[in-house]
Amino acid sequence: MKMAIAWQLAFACSLMSCLLVSCMTQPNDSAGKRFRAGAYAMDVTPTGFPVTVNGGFFAATVNKVLDPLHVRWLVLDDGTTRVALGILDTCLIPVEFADAVKVRAQEVTGLPPERIMLSATHTHSAPSLMQALGTPFDTSYPDFALPLIVEGLRRAVDALTPVQVGWAAVQAPDNTHTRVWVRRPDKMLTDPFGGVTGRAHMHPGHQNPDTVGPSGPSDPELSLLAVRSLEGRPLAVLASYAMHYFGSRLVSADYYGLFTSKLSERLGATNGVPAFVGIMAQGTSGDQHWMDYSQPRRAVSREAYAGELAQIAADTYAGIEFKDWVPLNMRQKNLRVATRQPDAARLAWAREVVAKMADRAPKSHAEVYAREQLWLAEHPFRDIPLQAVRVGDLGIAVWPCEVFALQGLQVKAQSPFPLTMNIELANAEEGYILAPELFPLGGYNTWACRTASLEQKAAPKIVDALTGLLEEVGGGRRRQVTVSHGPYVQAVLDARPLAYWRLEEWDGPTAAEATGRGPDANYETGIARWLEGPVSNAFSGTGTINRCVHLAGGRVTAEVKALKTDYTAEFWFWSGVPNDWRGVTGVLCSRGGDVLSLGGTNSVPGRLAFGTRTGASAIAPRTWNHVALVREGTRARVYLNGTEEPGLACEAAPAATGRLYFGGAEGVAETLEGKIDEIAVFGRALTGEEIAGRVRLAQQ
Repeated sequence: MKMAIAWQLAFACSLMSCLLVSCMTQPNDSAGKRFRAGAYAMDVTPTGFPVTVNGGFFAATVNKVLDPLHVRWLVLDDGTTRVALGILDTCLIPVEFADAVKVRAQEVTGLPPERIMLSATHTHSAPSLMQALGTPFDTSYPDFALPLIVEGLRRAVDALTPVQVGWAAVQAPDNTHTRVWVRRPDKMLTDPFGGVTGRAHMHPGHQNPDTVGPSGPSDPELSLLAVRSLEGRPLAVLASYAMHYFGSRLVSADYYGLFTSKLSERLGATNGVPAFVGIMAQGTSGDQHWMDYSQPRRAVSREAYAGELAQIAADTYAGIEFKDWVPLNMRQKNLRVATRQPDAARLAWAREVVAKMADRAPKSHAEVYAREQLWLAEHPFRDIPLQAVRVGDLGIAVWPCEVFALQGLQVKAQSPFPLTMNIELANAEEGYILAPELFPLGGYNTWACRTASLEQKAAPKIVDALTGLLEEVGGGRRRQVTVSHGPYVQAVLDARPLAYWRLEEWDGPTAAEATGRGPDANYETGIARWLEGPVSNAFSGTGTINRCVHLAGGRVTAEVKALKTDYTAEFWFWSGVPNDWRGVTGVLCSRGGDVLSLGGTNSVPGRLAFGTRTGASAIAPRTWNHVALVREGTRARVYLNGTEEPGLACEAAPAATGRLYFGGAEGVAETLEGKIDEIAVFGRALTGEEIAGRVRLAQQ
């Protein structure tokens, strides 16, 4: 049976993992050793205009600079190993350009390419280094920028000096949110290939009634790697945060450059030799953005936003425990991953479209993606470079892709390090990395092209490979992360259900059964993973997010063979659609003829419905609710939100099947559009008092 997985916000590790991690840095390892670091910010702002700028569907050129671009280098040396971490103000870095930088850098500094990382901030306001969608690469800027990037690294190496080093992380949930949202099934979007496939899409707009909710979790962790002089003066801070970009006029470093200057001010490091170098790297932000689309639009400027994060970083810096020496390590490996190949019909369509274009640039989304199909056909595989870095007890996972937050959280949760930083868009641009379950929901991130090219199972392969690299650099084993039980969950277990599914899985088709006695359940196609469930410490304990599944056309199904006539099915649900949007707002659960639904225009909108009976209380959309369906012979009772008296009761012929559906019914199209969590099935009729007692635990 596959173990369900949950992420501890504080990344608390098991006793064995803690013992392994604590052995990484022993005090006597540092005897007679010296840790050195050097940092430098090299100006790489273009001087020749116009320049072609990346970040949009179609080519755009610009003739002026809003604020300067830099490559910021941090070089670390523990006396045995030397590594260089570079962050470039650009949108995307093709592997060919990154490799050319490293070859030149080795000639100049002696650093081997596998000890150099070059990552993009992902500003959408910089000269183009590679073709992406309808934008070609700028014909002059790559040759202009490359020697400057290498010169910046050389100066960082020359600046190596004895330092103290430390790291820390803090949660900053107000500054990043999931930007990819699930849409209502009647509001799907058309893809560039002419299909109506878009159940999930980016940037839905604030409080858009056409959407249901985010398609995945957010990663709000701001992580810092800092070095200071032996006298305590800040020298450099490398920060990583999962926020895609803010948005600014061209040419601009976006908020990344502003963050570095504001961090310097807040640390009191604006003067001194060598100059303080602040660096903001891109975390796993493929589906992350500063706008919270569940709320009204927030009025904030790029400068104010950068200042908010800089203040959070400065406050966190104040609590860092600096060390005189820590071990340093870095490993790299290439992973061969297949690309998503166009079938014969799509390839024929693409060739016809491109032939009509002749040599002109694409003018429509269809033309952009037609040209991309030809590129895919020529590139059936990609050898993608992965890196992992160890700085004492800090691990750094280096991704060559635009990574959804869920995959970044998976690496953090399994990493052998107590703190792991993610840096994406490094050393290459191999496209979006997202959970296989999201591909059937469609949307921009799934439209096959060179910036979304990899096979649907690429994400778990890359997560596993990067976690393995972290094991290699750290010398410890990955953590086996399990689901923790709060008092509500323990109360359910103590009541001895036939089956209990917590729905905490982050991948795979199976929902693990929690008691060890019942059957696993199955996830159907049409789900999103690891959303936040009902908010209460009663589910997964203090400091731990209770995770759930989002149903977007899919259901959770199970065959409980021990189930007889008398039974109880209880769970939590969250409907994300208006109560009057269709005849049945959504089926909540079913067993044969037992169908419990949320009423729509065919009955009383927003009220529970069983057979011809409806409940007395209306249920507001986008709220968590507990429901229990109790069967005792021919009598059915439904309890809502812990009331001891049923809100709905009726007589009906008992169900004759053990097949259970949660979020739908067999042969019924009106599935629950929203979230579901903590499903328990009992082989007896529970009393209202029993049910209410557990719900009160969750409400405390």
